Parts: sequence; structure tokens; C-alpha cells
Amino acid sequence: MVGVSRLSRVLSWVASALVGGVYGVAGTIAHSQTWGPIPTGMIVGAIACAAILIAIRVLTHDRGAAVAAGLGMVGMLLLISGRGPGGSVVVENTLAGQIWTYLIAAIVLVVIAWPSFRSVPVATEAEK
Repeated sequence: MVGVSRLSRVLSWVASALVGGVYGVAGTIAHSQTWGPIPTGMIVGAIACAAILIAIRVLTHDRGAAVAAGLGMVGMLLLISGRGPGGSVVVENTLAGQIWTYLIAAIVLVVIAWPSFRSVPVATEAEK
């Protein structure tokens, strides 16, 4: 029984890392999109990345799954940030590129570091 539980946990980490990687790639590609002076790509990408991290953390009740998703996001961001084989650059060394890099790292850290309130006892009317 323990093996099945451990296997399902590892598989959830792998799935979380893959989902985080997909969101990281999508947000990284879209981060430079603007609508006039409004960085719509960065706003939508940050909201999407934060939402999937929060959803993984809340639904799995496992900080490890959120860590895996965060590593997938940041890992894919770093992987596609460099100069590609054709010479293209997805994340340029501009203010927007630097903000995007630090924003994703900050979102991942906040979601992972957020305390778990699951173990906090809840007082009922009968106990008061």
C-alpha cells in the first residue's frame, strides 16, 4: 500500500512539473505582448502562472507538487531565455524581460512558502 501512495505522489510531482513547464513557456512567450503602454502579456501570464501554482498547492495538499510545478516554470523560463539555434531571443535583456524573470520567481516562492492552514485546529461552538 505504501508503494502505491509513493508512486502516485511521484507521478503527481512529474505531472505538476510538466504543467508548470507548459505554463512557464506560454507565459514567457507572451510576456512581451502589450496593448499600448499596458503589458497585457505579463499580467495575463503572471495571473495564469500564479493560478496554476495555487490550484496545484490547494488541490494536492502537497508542497512538493507546487515545488515541482515552480521548478518546471522557472526551468523552462531559463531554458528558452537564451539565444536559440536560429539566433532568436525569447526573453530580451530589457526591463520587461528582467521583470518577467523575477516576477515568476517571486510568484513561485510566495506560493511555495505560504503556510499551510490545514493543520490548524478549528474551534467549534461546543469548545467555547
